[in-house]
Amino acid sequence: MNLSRQELAKQVYQEALVIDGLNVSCWDSPAVFRSLHSGGVTAINATTATLENFIETLDHIARWLQHFRAYQDVLLPVRRVDDILQAKRESKVGIILGFQNATPIENDLDRLALFHALGVRIIQLTFHERNLLGSGCHERRDDGLSHFGLDAVREMNRLGILIDLSHVGVRSTLEAIEASEQPMAITHANCRSYFEHPRNKTDEAVRLLAQKGGVIGATAITPFLRTGFDSTLEDYVDAIDDMVNRVGINHVAIGTDFTQDQPVSFWKYIGSQQGTKYPATFADRYVRYDDVSFYPESLKTPDDLPNLAVALLKRGFSTEDVKKILGENWLRLFREVWLDEPGA
Repeated sequence: MNLSRQELAKQVYQEALVIDGLNVSCWDSPAVFRSLHSGGVTAINATTATLENFIETLDHIARWLQHFRAYQDVLLPVRRVDDILQAKRESKVGIILGFQNATPIENDLDRLALFHALGVRIIQLTFHERNLLGSGCHERRDDGLSHFGLDAVREMNRLGILIDLSHVGVRSTLEAIEASEQPMAITHANCRSYFEHPRNKTDEAVRLLAQKGGVIGATAITPFLRTGFDSTLEDYVDAIDDMVNRVGINHVAIGTDFTQDQPVSFWKYIGSQQGTKYPATFADRYVRYDDVSFYPESLKTPDDLPNLAVALLKRGFSTEDVKKILGENWLRLFREVWLDEPGA
């Protein structure tokens, strides 16, 4: 029996592992967890720190432990690949604790092992500006990784923490890819030659990252799409298609960067200079604080993600390739990088 595209997409989505490379929603909003669950999302990289220090980040992790108890019928903490597979079997949402900045370790490399023990599995090296490891994409000058940054890359490799390069500066990104013995991730960005934006990545970066086995999560946030705030789901598929053409189907996934139920104060916080000065000197001209609906039509929140399967099939992707984009590529990378027992 021949299935309609809509019926086929529903079947593919139900069978697929749906893994979102980045979600930074308001975790104190019950609607966020309902949306993830109703959208059939298998797992997300849940931002737990962006500009926070050590103590603030520990408080956030403690808050996650409360969420895991309060929403145990919906959420499942993820520490290993098997947890993601369990989340799929039990129709729960796997939560991967991730940082969008290395500021929580402050100047102590040993805190990487502590955060790994607490369940953190993804850490972005820098966010927007310079920190002790290297430079972010909005820093006035990118001097590459520091000695501390190179040591942090080695330590995350040893521990089995996936390194994220999404907000990292151009030179710091390339030096990190060269230094890492493990494949890395760009969890939420598009290609700069597809659309010129400091947060999108250079052709050289995505090419080298893919050559070393990494995965890029195409982001749906509209300021990084060609059509900006007027973007539709088809425009997001354009960004995915563009990345597949550049690096191949085995290295492209989704990283929506959903910010569901976040207030304007959140946007001003992440757009501030070092988390305190607002407006920042590097103020992003693409951000409109009077309208924080930064997502394409038909893809506003996680419960819209089944629409993406329809759009990918309509674009001509095979069912196997749709499953790779929706989650299998992330799973392969996690399986390769994460370690149940950190190296000596």
